[in-house]
Amino acid sequence: MSEVHPAILSGGSGSRLWPLSRELYPKQLLPLTGKLSLLQETARRVGDPARFAAPLVVCNQEHRFAIAEQLRAVGAGPSAILLEPEGRNTAAAVAVAALKIAELHGAEALVLVLPSDHLVRDLAAFLSATDIAVAAAAAGMLVTFGIAPDKPETGYGYIKRGAGVAGVAGAYRVSRFVEKPDAATAAAYLAAGDHSWNSGMFLFRCDQVLDAFARLAPEILAACRQALAEGTSDLDFVRLAAAPFGRAPALSFDVAIMEKTDRAAVVPVEMGWTDVGSWSSLAELGPHDADANVLVGNVVAEASHGSYVRSEGRLTAVYGLRDTIVVTTDDAVMVAPKSGAQAIKQLVDRLKAEGRGEATSHNRLHRPWGWHQVIDVGDRFKVKHIMVKPGESLSLQKHYHRAEHWVVVVGTAEVTRGDDVVLLHENESIYIPLGHQHRLHNPGMMPLRLIEVQSGPYLGEDDIVRLEDKYGR
Repeated sequence: MSEVHPAILSGGSGSRLWPLSRELYPKQLLPLTGKLSLLQETARRVGDPARFAAPLVVCNQEHRFAIAEQLRAVGAGPSAILLEPEGRNTAAAVAVAALKIAELHGAEALVLVLPSDHLVRDLAAFLSATDIAVAAAAAGMLVTFGIAPDKPETGYGYIKRGAGVAGVAGAYRVSRFVEKPDAATAAAYLAAGDHSWNSGMFLFRCDQVLDAFARLAPEILAACRQALAEGTSDLDFVRLAAAPFGRAPALSFDVAIMEKTDRAAVVPVEMGWTDVGSWSSLAELGPHDADANVLVGNVVAEASHGSYVRSEGRLTAVYGLRDTIVVTTDDAVMVAPKSGAQAIKQLVDRLKAEGRGEATSHNRLHRPWGWHQVIDVGDRFKVKHIMVKPGESLSLQKHYHRAEHWVVVVGTAEVTRGDDVVLLHENESIYIPLGHQHRLHNPGMMPLRLIEVQSGPYLGEDDIVRLEDKYGR
């Protein structure tokens, strides 16, 4: 099989999985179904170097360090990470990915577009479908993967297959794309047996898809070509130029290209696929107890049936629930009927409208050097738990409105305070006066953990002046 270049799209926010998934740390970065995040599972799926090249990733710039670190952790170093200055839907993301892969590997390179937040449980079936898609792409087709439906699902778009692609067993020309149907129509599609769910996964040659963009969506191609040409390198990332990228119409790849081209093909496949689009879809994955409940984390359930209860730490005890979703984190609790799981986005929209920070960010904020988490906050004080990864450093910085007191609880800290450099061990502390320049560095081989106590009239995260920063922030 010809080498295939995966293009992983990681721009979504996963708001239907709030409060676990949030805008600044969305579902693809979370270990929802096992020890690895959905992004890592996606990268592992295309990890065979005999079949696949190193992946290219298109993502939100806010997630760049987390994505790079997660890929490194599973040995999936990317060929490039393209940073979108704003979300413009999947057509623009596919266009810049194809342009970059063509630049790096030639116009005839094969591109496999994968959403970063989908789950595939049958790897062998996925690989077999990929082989068929490669053959169809070699015949000039733009290929989508169609999921064999097992129920009359109304939450997915459908693809009706037509005649077979000449010389490629298992691939069919697309007869039509269908928007999300009502229940009766979905049941008819299931009975007919000639419709598949639209997975949002695609395979094609760079030159073929770029030719389709030139004919069917030239404004998207022009904007993306200019955004890439005027983009800048930022450490291991490529920042797409904001002004031209913002001019790309915000269309899905299906709408912009696949529904208009006469070269669309579909490879139907059963591969244990789900888009993990809601808590109810996670509840279907199990494992289930004797009462058909899925219980994850520090949970106790009594007299409950058919419910999904998940705790990210604190004890969550439920009684008498039926077909209910309960998710608790350290700063939020969400309760909803399974039947209303798709509408959780409405909750998130309301929280955003009310200016609630819980709508977009977790209490634990991930940084390229580690993370920090608020433990307590009150009038003129804030207490944080800080973790710094081995060998990493915070920026050289100062604050105009707050002083800080650091207490090392695990590991060793190298602290720059003004002109002094101090080495602190466990149970030792240091005071950083207001206005003093300072830096925190972990010189050790294990994570550094410390408690930070801030005091002052203003304790916002924007009270920071970076004097030096190796992460280019």
